[in-house]
Amino acid sequence: MTRWVFSTLAVILVVGGLTVLAARLLGRTSRASILVSVIAHWLGAFVLWSFAGGLALHYGILTSYPGPFFGLVALLGGFWHYRTIVQSGRERGLTVFVGVQVAWLVIVLAQNGVFSS
Repeated sequence: MTRWVFSTLAVILVVGGLTVLAARLLGRTSRASILVSVIAHWLGAFVLWSFAGGLALHYGILTSYPGPFFGLVALLGGFWHYRTIVQSGRERGLTVFVGVQVAWLVIVLAQNGVFSS
């Protein structure tokens, strides 16, 4: 299963990269470059959150970490991130990216009882 996911992701990134290269050579702009950027952002976020959540569980900092649920959050956040970049620009898109990350942190901390008395 993991090999299939990584293979699919690699194909998406390579095809997106080739599309971007072709658009640049023809002197056009392409939404594919935005898509590749958004995929890279969210893939990196998924890896870092999974690593940090696993370490926090291992060392007893957190009692639970819903790692698979972050995959859904990343898909929805990535869609929102992409749409925001296309409609409002890169800076607004990065605001969405960071905002979703902060919201995820609040959800994980609330689930582990940090905000309860």
